Amino acid sequence: MRRRLLVGLTAVSVLAATTACGSSGDGGAPAGNGSSGGTTTVKVGIIPILDVAPLYLGQKKGFYAQRGLKLELLPAQGGAAIVPGVVSGQFQFGFSNTTSLLIARSKNVPVKAVANGVASTGKDGADMAAVTVAKDSPVKSAKQLEGKKAAVNTLNNICDTSIKESVRKDGGDPSRVEFVEMPFDQMPAALEAGRVDAACTPEPALSTVEAAGGRQIASNFYDVSPDLTVALYFTSQRYAQKNPEVVKKFQEATAESLKYADGHPDEVRRILTTYTKIPGTLVEKLTLPRWPAEPDRASIERLAELGQRDGLFQQRPDLDKLLP
Repeated sequence: MRRRLLVGLTAVSVLAATTACGSSGDGGAPAGNGSSGGTTTVKVGIIPILDVAPLYLGQKKGFYAQRGLKLELLPAQGGAAIVPGVVSGQFQFGFSNTTSLLIARSKNVPVKAVANGVASTGKDGADMAAVTVAKDSPVKSAKQLEGKKAAVNTLNNICDTSIKESVRKDGGDPSRVEFVEMPFDQMPAALEAGRVDAACTPEPALSTVEAAGGRQIASNFYDVSPDLTVALYFTSQRYAQKNPEVVKKFQEATAESLKYADGHPDEVRRILTTYTKIPGTLVEKLTLPRWPAEPDRASIERLAELGQRDGLFQQRPDLDKLLP
């Protein structure tokens, strides 16, 4: 499957992109990337993973076309590329984990969430992401990660913040965990080879680890909040101000797509094989997330609180400026 990595965001990369774009960027085309015959094409920066299946389903079902939109879904490595891409106008919309957007807002990067993205299942031990260890690992609980190496896709982001909370809740000292950065799709092999002791593994890395006999020791997203809003779709403030009708259509079509995906898990699994390299035998074993129509503000507030506690923000991000 394509690499899923770097869903984090550094202030340096975002601020550099903001400075570099100057007056060019997200408002350059009055209605997205282009329009013809009453159809507006918008570029959407996405990560080709399970989480964005609703966009592919919605496009297939015509939810966007019915509103005069054509999506150009452009894979990126993660939020570190997508956020500055949206700010500079490379994309009209983007998909990013919530912590990346919180970090951006704390630095006054002009991003605005427009639709919910994906949420935890709300089930401890049966979530769409978990902290996993190899089958022969002596580590049995989050507390035992003290003095151990844990793999995360990006340092100082949603994975290590949530793992720290799992360790904390288990009575351990999160400051004693050593975090190692690597792409999600490399984590299963790193666990088996003993290069790391544990890993933050969302699907499909989670199922890959378990297929090799690995074990879950904590549901890190659940430990932050059972109803955690893990990611959101967003645009830039400038694009939203210049193209309110396009944003409204995107919001409506995405809400319909999220609802459809939530109610048609079999179709979600089938469409995954069209834009990822997940083996068909593994697709049936994936734990699907939830795709609620609205973000859970309380869970985002909790994520912001933990981010501040972990030193991710110099100042607390204003959720009213970020959320729809």
